[in-house]
Amino acid sequence: MPLHVLVLFLFLVTTISLTPPPTLSLSTSPPPPPRRSLPLVAPIRKDNTTLRYTLSVYLKTPPQRLDLLLHLGGRFFWVDCYRNYYSSSTYRHIHCNSSVCYPFDAVGCGYCSGPPPSPTCSNDSCLYSPENPLILKVGLEDALVDALGLPSTDGSSAGRVEVVPNFLFSCARPDLLAEFPNGTSGLAALGFSNASLPVQVAKARSLPRCFALCLSGSRSAAGVTFVGTVGPYNFLPGIDLSKNLSYTPILLNPHGDTFVVYAPKPAAEYYVNVTAIKVNGKAVPLNATLLAIDQKSGHGGTLISTLVPYTTVQTSIYGAVARAFAREASTAFNLTATQPVKPFGLCYSARHMNVTRAGPAVPAIDLVMHGQDAVWRLFGANSMVRIQRNGTDAWCLGLVDGGAEFRAAILIGGHQMEDNLLQFDLGKMRLGFSSSVLVPGTTCANFNFTTGNHA
Repeated sequence: MPLHVLVLFLFLVTTISLTPPPTLSLSTSPPPPPRRSLPLVAPIRKDNTTLRYTLSVYLKTPPQRLDLLLHLGGRFFWVDCYRNYYSSSTYRHIHCNSSVCYPFDAVGCGYCSGPPPSPTCSNDSCLYSPENPLILKVGLEDALVDALGLPSTDGSSAGRVEVVPNFLFSCARPDLLAEFPNGTSGLAALGFSNASLPVQVAKARSLPRCFALCLSGSRSAAGVTFVGTVGPYNFLPGIDLSKNLSYTPILLNPHGDTFVVYAPKPAAEYYVNVTAIKVNGKAVPLNATLLAIDQKSGHGGTLISTLVPYTTVQTSIYGAVARAFAREASTAFNLTATQPVKPFGLCYSARHMNVTRAGPAVPAIDLVMHGQDAVWRLFGANSMVRIQRNGTDAWCLGLVDGGAEFRAAILIGGHQMEDNLLQFDLGKMRLGFSSSVLVPGTTCANFNFTTGNHA
């Protein structure tokens, strides 16, 4: 097993190209017009055991499909290079004096005393600290570049696989995959970072620094992420979800929740400014100071995460919302609470619940953003969770009490994001959100992944 010796070094401010210069052409005929770079797409699948999400990409030459844990707030992409030995004809190490080391979150320079150079062993190579965000375990590994492949899209269907050369990522050891969905081989980072997947793809293909997520509520059908486009996002039967988005600013937390600190850079996670919560149109009394990010501690605020299955909130907020929901469910919907089922604290018998296109007929929960016109509405499909086990058949309010010292005031989890389209426009630093796409008559599983021929 190769041994890395970490040495501190001063990153040189140089500009070193990762691609060879173009060759000169002696032809006098006019060059053909450049082919337009299309946005890219990738399927997102829900793991039935962990209730987390995986993103499928192609990496290496020849290309190999990899399923990776989707981490919305991840800084950089990492892959297990040890378990099946990383083999590719196009990978390269990044030298320590390369201009992409420091800006792309490298933490040091490595020297290897092991066998001849390999993906996991090279002298004068940038080192990364890949991290498992579920257990806060980190490693120290080589940074590589290689060919990334994703299908192109015209917004309506998937096209041929396009190659993004010199895609930067970190190797990692197999023990960093603990608690990941079975069959995954790394982490797909979509966070606010120069090294995240959407930012690298946008720069390489001269596309907008924008991506969108549509997580499927089905455990058997894939959702989708769009990379490098503000729209259209067309879903069967011909609904463009980019047309009816509401917008709110994306906020960044100066203090991250990672084991490795990248100061003075902010955390790579995405926050939004929830200023109030309403249940059935009625404001819930809350401690407003909790809803803002504390700039000294990083606590508070509203975080969006694909790592947590259900929205988790600070204790006082949970109690206020649960009480308001129970009151409105009783008076406006004639529902009576039954025995709760862990981890939830408020449940109702499924036998007495009416179900609509947007899920169980229950009071809507509104997350009011920076203005009264920017409201993310949670209908029953997103606010309630069906529990069927040990003779129990119930619908439970899909909020979890995170405790009095929970880091974020509100952490919006995967279930509440399903069948909602979220657009992260990093150029304008704003979040576009659709609320439930079930209402206009589609789902996040209705993107056409049948390969088309996009010119």
